[in-house]
Amino acid sequence: MLNKKFSHAVINDLKYYVYIYSHPITKKIFYVGKGKENRVFSHLKDFKDGKKVDFLLDLKQQNLKPKIEILVHGLEDEKTALRVESSIIDLLGVDNLTNIQSGYKSATFGRMSIEQINSAYDKKEVEILEPSVLIRINQAFRYSMSDVELYDFTRGRWVLNPENSKLAKYAFSIYKGIIQEVYEILNWYKAGTTFNSREDIFNDAENSNNRYEFIGNIAKEKIRKKYKYKSVEHYFKQGNSNPIMYLNV
Repeated sequence: MLNKKFSHAVINDLKYYVYIYSHPITKKIFYVGKGKENRVFSHLKDFKDGKKVDFLLDLKQQNLKPKIEILVHGLEDEKTALRVESSIIDLLGVDNLTNIQSGYKSATFGRMSIEQINSAYDKKEVEILEPSVLIRINQAFRYSMSDVELYDFTRGRWVLNPENSKLAKYAFSIYKGIIQEVYEILNWYKAGTTFNSREDIFNDAENSNNRYEFIGNIAKEKIRKKYKYKSVEHYFKQGNSNPIMYLNV
């Protein structure tokens, strides 16, 4: 029988902890969480909609119980637990889990390449000379995004001036003032009219309301080497929240 409650003595020594749920036969981890006291058992009585609940219900129908393990414990504060949880999610990949989202501040402090680390903390400004559109994707970005995810979140779906956009040869994907990728624009289309891997969608009214998306290719290596991971913070005035900026058009 699966224990569903820690004693007070155990709780006092556990402090904050990070835990994992895995399949009892395949051993594949399907959920990562953090908490204290009896948080680890709360999912066993969670009946909300979601991938995690569906997975647990499927196990129950097979007369199986999830394997529950404490991955690390004795953590003194919640922020540390959040950071550890986030690191594990980044390592395993959120797409391989039933977690709803990436871990705590994954976009800022999550899994990063050496180039990304250098660009974030040793910012080198660059002047863009080609006709271009800068696209800030601060809300959607995370360092562990796949190439396809980064492309699809960069290219649309934006409220913009179609005439100016047609003059832009390149689209720059920007996160916190740093160029994450450069695309050569082939064409612009009404939002929602080209294939997109994103799960979030706009309704018909929004699609027809001057929202657009481009299709394109990753820019040639010479252009990428010139601009990728360079800083364009100097182009954005403080307080400017518009995600779109045109240069040299």
